[in-house]
Amino acid sequence: MELYNKDTFSDDILPVVIVGNGPSGICLSYLLSGYTPYLSPDGFHPNQILHNKLTKNPHLSLFDQDLEFLCEGVEGRSSNPVAVFFDALLLPDGDFGVDCASPLIWRHEPERATPHLVLGKGPPGGAWHAMEGSMLTLSLANWMELPGLKLKDWMRDKRRNLRNDRATPAEIASYYQHYVTKMGLEKSFACGTTVTSVSRVSLKSGRSIWKIQGLQRRANVDEEHEVPFSVYAENVVLATGTHDIPARLGVDGENLPYVCHSFWELEAAISSGRLDRASEPVLIVGAGLTAADAVLAAHHLNTPVYHAFRRPVSDPALIFNQLPKLLYPEYHKVHQMMSQQQHKVGETVENLSNQLLSSPADGTSSYTCYPGYLSFPKHRVAAFKPDGKCVLEGEGGLQTVLQVSMALVLIGAHPNLSFLPEHGRDLALDSEEPISCRRNPMDVDPYTYESIKEAGLYAMGPLVGENFVRFLKGGALAIACDIARKQSAKRQSATENCITSLMNIQLTNCTLEA
Repeated sequence: MELYNKDTFSDDILPVVIVGNGPSGICLSYLLSGYTPYLSPDGFHPNQILHNKLTKNPHLSLFDQDLEFLCEGVEGRSSNPVAVFFDALLLPDGDFGVDCASPLIWRHEPERATPHLVLGKGPPGGAWHAMEGSMLTLSLANWMELPGLKLKDWMRDKRRNLRNDRATPAEIASYYQHYVTKMGLEKSFACGTTVTSVSRVSLKSGRSIWKIQGLQRRANVDEEHEVPFSVYAENVVLATGTHDIPARLGVDGENLPYVCHSFWELEAAISSGRLDRASEPVLIVGAGLTAADAVLAAHHLNTPVYHAFRRPVSDPALIFNQLPKLLYPEYHKVHQMMSQQQHKVGETVENLSNQLLSSPADGTSSYTCYPGYLSFPKHRVAAFKPDGKCVLEGEGGLQTVLQVSMALVLIGAHPNLSFLPEHGRDLALDSEEPISCRRNPMDVDPYTYESIKEAGLYAMGPLVGENFVRFLKGGALAIACDIARKQSAKRQSATENCITSLMNIQLTNCTLEA
């Protein structure tokens, strides 16, 4: 869809504009396009209390019911009640690995559709198109799917097999792109768009709406160029994810050329031959899954790895301590490496390159289980030096200096909300800090996902603390329900105003007789 610069309001005020075309934006577009969830006539939910609630009004769609009542008492691995509730309906007993059928059926009711626009920088699927294509996703494949199209069925049609019930990011990205086409959502998607401003404007009537401005990439015969656009909306939904701006340590030397903040920079160094088994060790900072993927990639290449992280290996908050070993063998391997080959404070750091050349089987080396790897738990980076030396600081302030060829700081990312005043900071739970998925999400109503501080502005996905696709779908349900309520109230108000106007006209034309 091509967008244009509109200098006047005219009548082109959309009910909803969604910023972000990843799984959050796609799922919301599906619900706003008239696809409506009902309890199936033969639907059954294993949670008896929830089942009893659903059967009280089986003829009503979820859009027409009291979400707060339905959510009450449902528990799961999310702090957002609607996310837990909708996940329980789409994946009953999903946490137990049970492939239980959903009690919901989906009906396409075009009369319920709400006109909307989805803006995204790339093709539908968002950041999934930028992820490395060979690694397996953390989530089980059916946790990644969107309503109305089984991922396993789609992969079977593509003659692909799931590995250990998990798919690759490339497969997931392809699924999301196909989903938009299959469900007929393409007419609402404007890809190749970068939003530069979202601001409030007032109409002459005093009514306040949103103005969304940005640039859209267009291709002609000779070259690609960007065209400015502006659109107007009653409601804006932020579904941007959090992969835009890598988090930084804020230490001296972090801007040096050998210090990187992206997994893809490691891949580029490997592909170009700048990094190989003869290189000085790579320092990987962080204890999340991206850091683990980097450890695996470097270790597979036989490039020596120093691995520094601030928590102890046994910390229950570490993601590795929350993953089943059978489902995630590669991450369990990294956790073993972190546990078994720790640097001991006060010891001299062993030359990892020598380990790779010679790994004695008699156990004479301290680190023979995984040659070429050494972890530094409870350490932080104090500084990066121009000569490729990194200074780590452990407990008690004791410092260790490491010589490295490359340092990868993989400690998470922040959303790019530069199109909002103060980067959206005023919308967070703590307005003194930047918005962060884990520590400082946006402050929204738990049952509508509308901003507490800005009416008509919604947020979903990582911006409200949902990192997993299986839970972001609840945000789509909450927002779609609230938008439907607003649209219904708007139509009712218009009808009442019309009736009042007709009555006034009739009274004006009446002649009273004495």
